[in-house]
Amino acid sequence: MISVSNLTVEFSGVPLFNNISFLINPRDRIGLTGKNGAGKSTLLKVLCGAQNYDTGAVSVPRGVTIGYLPQHMSVEDKHTVFDEALSAFVEVKQLEKDIEKLNNQLAERTDYESDEYMNLIHELTEKNDRFHLLSGHNIEGEVESTLIGLGFERTDFTRQTGEFSGGWRMRIELAKVLLRHPDVLLLDEPTNHLDIESVQWFEDMLKTYEGAVVVVSHDKAFLDNLTNRTIEISLGKIYDFKLSYSDYVKQRTEMLEQQKAAYENQQKMIDDTEKFIERFRYKATKAVQVQSRIKQLEKVERIELDEFDTSAIHFRFPPAPHCGQIVIETKGMSKSFGDNLILENIDFMLERGQKVAFVGRNGEGKTTMSKVLLGIYESTGIVKIGHNVTIGYYAQNQSEMLDDNKTVFQTIDDIAKGEIRTKIRDILASFLFRGEEIDKKVSVLSGGEKARLSMAKLLLEPANLLVLDEPTNHLDMRSKDILKQALIAYDGALIIVSHDRDFLDGMVDVVYEFRHKKMKQYLGGIADFLHYKKMQNLNQLNAVQQKGNQAKTEKPTAEAKPQPENKTKSKLSYEEQKEAERKLRTARKKVEETEQLITETEQQIASMEELFANDPQASADATKFEEYSNMKKKLADAINQWENFSEQLDKLERELK
Repeated sequence: MISVSNLTVEFSGVPLFNNISFLINPRDRIGLTGKNGAGKSTLLKVLCGAQNYDTGAVSVPRGVTIGYLPQHMSVEDKHTVFDEALSAFVEVKQLEKDIEKLNNQLAERTDYESDEYMNLIHELTEKNDRFHLLSGHNIEGEVESTLIGLGFERTDFTRQTGEFSGGWRMRIELAKVLLRHPDVLLLDEPTNHLDIESVQWFEDMLKTYEGAVVVVSHDKAFLDNLTNRTIEISLGKIYDFKLSYSDYVKQRTEMLEQQKAAYENQQKMIDDTEKFIERFRYKATKAVQVQSRIKQLEKVERIELDEFDTSAIHFRFPPAPHCGQIVIETKGMSKSFGDNLILENIDFMLERGQKVAFVGRNGEGKTTMSKVLLGIYESTGIVKIGHNVTIGYYAQNQSEMLDDNKTVFQTIDDIAKGEIRTKIRDILASFLFRGEEIDKKVSVLSGGEKARLSMAKLLLEPANLLVLDEPTNHLDMRSKDILKQALIAYDGALIIVSHDRDFLDGMVDVVYEFRHKKMKQYLGGIADFLHYKKMQNLNQLNAVQQKGNQAKTEKPTAEAKPQPENKTKSKLSYEEQKEAERKLRTARKKVEETEQLITETEQQIASMEELFANDPQASADATKFEEYSNMKKKLADAINQWENFSEQLDKLERELK
C-alpha cells in the first residue's frame, strides 16, 4: 500500500534516517518503536505528507487514503461533540450526491448495451461499495458507538467541544479519524489520553479494522495485544520484524548474542590467519600456504556488529524517611465544583509502604482525589495526613508546568537545597542530560525529555509518600521499565494514577476504581482487577465493539474480590429476594437474546456484502440495497437495545450485592 525507498531525513545536517526502506501492506498491524527523539513522529509525518524529506521516495498508490492522528494538535471549538464527529463524513455526503446523480443518469438512458452505460454502472458500483464500506446508511449510529467506546456519555453529545479538556478533545479528533475509515491509520501515542476501559475497546476495534495500522506507542501491553509486526528506529536505521513487540525484543536480543559470538569467532580466525601470514611470509617453503591464506582472508565477508542506542536513565528514589503507620486517611470526604459533585462520602486509608493504583474512566475523579489528598483542593469531611509524612508529587501536566525560559540546569538548580546542589550534574546525567544538553532551554525539549526532567525533580527531596499522576506519558520503553523498577524498590507509600497495564503489573497490591462518584477497593494487582472486571461484564464498550460475542463467565479469584462499600443495606425479605432474582434472570436472558440477534444480523450483513463484492448486478439492485439498509438499521437498533439491557442488568447485580 505504501512503499518507502532509501528515505533520508536530515536536521541541521545530521541524518535522522539514513537510506531506510520498508513496505506497509494491507492489514498490517505495525508497532513503530524507538527511544525518545529517534524519529518516530517525524516518520509518521513523512508518510502522511505533512513533512518533507531530503532524498528517497515515499509512494502511495492512487486512491489509498491515510488517516493521521498527531501526538499534539490544535483544535477548533465551534460545534457540539456529536456534530464535530459527524464532520468526519464529508466523503459519505459527497458519495450520496454522486450516487443520486448516477442513478438519475441511468434512469434517463435506454442504451443498455453501450460502453457509456456500462461505465456508469461500473462507477455506480464503485461508489456504492465505498459508501457501504464507510457505513453510509448508519453514520449516526456509528458516531454514537465510536464516541461511547472512547469514553463519552450520551449526555456529552450535545455539549460544546470547548467545554472539554485537551485530552478529551484529542479523543474527538481520534473519533473523526476512525470514522473516516482510511486505508492506512497512522496513530502517534493514541492511548496517552485514554483510560483502561477505552484502551481495551480501542484495541479490539483496531484488531478488526479493515485497513493497515501503524501506531507509535510506549504501552507494551497495547502493542503486544494489537501488533503483528515491529519496526524499531535506532541511530538512523530501522529493524523490521514480523513479530509483536515483546517477541521482537526477545529475538533481537538472541540475534545480537549470536552476532556477537560469530563476530568474536571471525575476529579470532582473522587474527590467527594474519599471524600465520606474518610469521611465514618470507619462508620459501611456506609460500604456497601463505598465498592461500591471503586469498582466503580476502574472500572473508566481514561481520559488522549492529549498533544500538543503549543509553537509558539510571536512578533510584532516596530512602523514605520514617513516618507513622497511617500515611493518609479520609472519612466521609466529598468534593464538588459548584453544583457538579465529583466525589461523594469517600473513606480511604493508606498505610506506610503500601502501593495502590487509582484507575477508572477519565473524569471520574482520580486526579481530583489526588489533589484533595495533597491539599491542593479543599473538600468536605475529614482528610488527615499522618505523622511526619512528606509527599512527592508528579502532576499529569507536570511537563507543561516547567518554565520554558529556563535551562535544564536552572530548572533543577532553582529548587535544589543543601548538599544536593553539589550532585545536580550527576542527577541530570542519570536522566540523560549530559554535557551541553544541560544548557538547553526547556522550550526546545521533546515531550519525553520534559517528562525525564520533571521526574528528576522528584529526587531532590526524600519523601515517604509519592503521588504520581500518569507519569509514563511520553516516556520511552526503556525509561518506563527503569522507572517501574525504581518504584518497586521504593520503600515508601505510593499512589499512582495510570492507564498503562504493563507498567502497573507487579507494582501495586491494591486497586481503587473510580466510578459513579465512589471509589471501590479491589485486592490484588492490576491483572486481577482486569480479570474480575471482564467476568463482571461491566465493560460494555468492549462488549459492544465485539458485537455480541459473549464474554467468558468464570468466578472471580479471591484476591480480586471487591471489598464491600462502607454503607449497610437492609436485608431483603424472602419474597423480595425471590422477585429480585427473577428480574435478574429476565435481564440476563434479554442480554443473551440481544447478543444472539446482533451476531445473526452481522452474519446476514456480511453475506450481503460478499454478494455485492462478487456480483456487480446485485450491487445495482435497488431492492437488495433496501434490504441491506434495513439490516444495518436493525443492527444499530439491536446494539442500542443491548446497551440498555446491559445497564439494567448491571444495576440489578449491584442492588443484589
